Amino acid sequence: MDRRRVAMSPGARGRVHRPPGRHGRARHGRAGRRVAGLLLLAAGPVLVLGVLFVLPVTGMIAEGFWVDGRFAPGAVLEVLSRPRVHRVAWFTVWTSGVATLLAVVLGLPAAYALHRLALPGRSAVRAALLVPFVLPTVVVGVAFRQLLGEGGPLGFLGLDGTPVAILCGLVFFNVAVVVRTVGVAWESLDSRPGQAAAALGASPWQVLRTVTLPALRPAIVGAASIVFLFCATAFGIVLTLGGVRYATVETEIYLLTTTIFDLQAAAALSVLQIVVVLVLLAVAARLRATPDPTAQRVVAPARVVRRSDAPVVLATVLVLAAMLLPILTLVLGSLSVGDGWGLDNYRALTTAGDDQALLVPVTTALATSLRTAVDATWMALLVGVTVSVLVTRRSHSAAERRLRSGLDGFFMLPLGVSAVTLGFGFLITLDEPPLDLRDSPLLVPMAQALVALPLVVRTLTPVLGGVDDRQRQAAASLGASAWRTFVTVDLPVAWKPMLAAGGFAFAASLGEFGATSFLARDTSPTLPVVIFRLIGHPGEMNYGMALAASVVLATVTALVMLAVERLRVPGVGAF
Repeated sequence: MDRRRVAMSPGARGRVHRPPGRHGRARHGRAGRRVAGLLLLAAGPVLVLGVLFVLPVTGMIAEGFWVDGRFAPGAVLEVLSRPRVHRVAWFTVWTSGVATLLAVVLGLPAAYALHRLALPGRSAVRAALLVPFVLPTVVVGVAFRQLLGEGGPLGFLGLDGTPVAILCGLVFFNVAVVVRTVGVAWESLDSRPGQAAAALGASPWQVLRTVTLPALRPAIVGAASIVFLFCATAFGIVLTLGGVRYATVETEIYLLTTTIFDLQAAAALSVLQIVVVLVLLAVAARLRATPDPTAQRVVAPARVVRRSDAPVVLATVLVLAAMLLPILTLVLGSLSVGDGWGLDNYRALTTAGDDQALLVPVTTALATSLRTAVDATWMALLVGVTVSVLVTRRSHSAAERRLRSGLDGFFMLPLGVSAVTLGFGFLITLDEPPLDLRDSPLLVPMAQALVALPLVVRTLTPVLGGVDDRQRQAAASLGASAWRTFVTVDLPVAWKPMLAAGGFAFAASLGEFGATSFLARDTSPTLPVVIFRLIGHPGEMNYGMALAASVVLATVTALVMLAVERLRVPGVGAF
């Protein structure tokens, strides 16, 4: 074809010869202003996370690589070459892997039964299965020691102080992640492909294997990745059930810092943990099912239970019983007094225990925990709501879309760093002016808010992302400001999930132990710290008080999670 004819065609003229017009320049200008405005709005939350997260973590990394003021990466390699570090790393990997596999196997039947079958009281059962996830890890450890220890219901198995006990605690703590994550995906799964396969003669097992599981694969793999992450960074459970003999990377960092005072080795292990955890987070983010925010969520109605569902229902009942058994044993142990029953352990909560084991009574520590959790909750909500709004607004350019995605990933970083590492970083960086926060009453709440922040963002982002952007545009066209648009369009949809996110943050803060164990002052400890101190002091009264305090803390957490379950949005709310 003649090149001149091509060049003179209307399309070619438009593409080759026409310079950018006034409308094109205006469009690029608007895109630039939107990106600049987004950066301006994000400056506050980014500054908060930079000071309270990036700075402590960077300081902790520097502790491992700088020796006597000089850069010495060989020091990290020397620590990582130690035989004990190899044993600790291998123990962390294999226990986390086995616990993840067991949690997935046990969680899948419960996810189906509680999200696809019209079981009586399923909301209460879902809340009951969610309670272990937000129980303080120290409480879980105490419950399993009571269950598996000498004189416990399962003491005859001889599992106390073994890796099996740690595995049981990790599975107990993380089954809820699988039930919740996979259940939400199953709840929104289109049932028509499975019905078509059944109509063509496929058995229920074939439908499950060829249709349902492939559709759920992203949710299952994503849940498994998060469970492995939580198991690898578990602290209170391993410290309570394993002690010094069975240590993971997380507990080894704590022991090196508080017992051996080898800060450089602790920093080197923290660097290793951060690298591994961030890789896991990246894998989980790629494999996690991410629904289209503009798509309408359709929640499949629960169907009537059939006879063929009996094995799944039975498996769910067994899982529920297994989840309740340690808690029931804990309650009975707290009521056991000598050869009988009574409330003596609860009455002793106003005392300092045997041999003055505590500087403050348990009741005072409970009040401190509640105050701290309230402060951590409003901090996490303030930052989390702002971040969720920023990352869910409609992007009008590729640069804006990449920026929002980067902000979302940046504010998920606290999920990739263990609470122990975070507390360690606070200690070595926030101790000099102008950031000397050692004596600040907000130090512990700030650390707990960072731990709870990813839960808040992950709870609110799917809800705000599902709001039809055309409603916001209509409100703006009528003269509504950005704040008024949020109040009239987003808030009516998001107020219940915001309360649920606050409940998650409150429960997570109430039971946080990793960072708090570093930062809490002896005169104002939180309840999980007090429980751990009671366990470490000999005496029947001290142990009974630890059981009673654990029951009190578990009860408060359970009440919060029951309220959260009532505020849950169907089809939304995966971890």
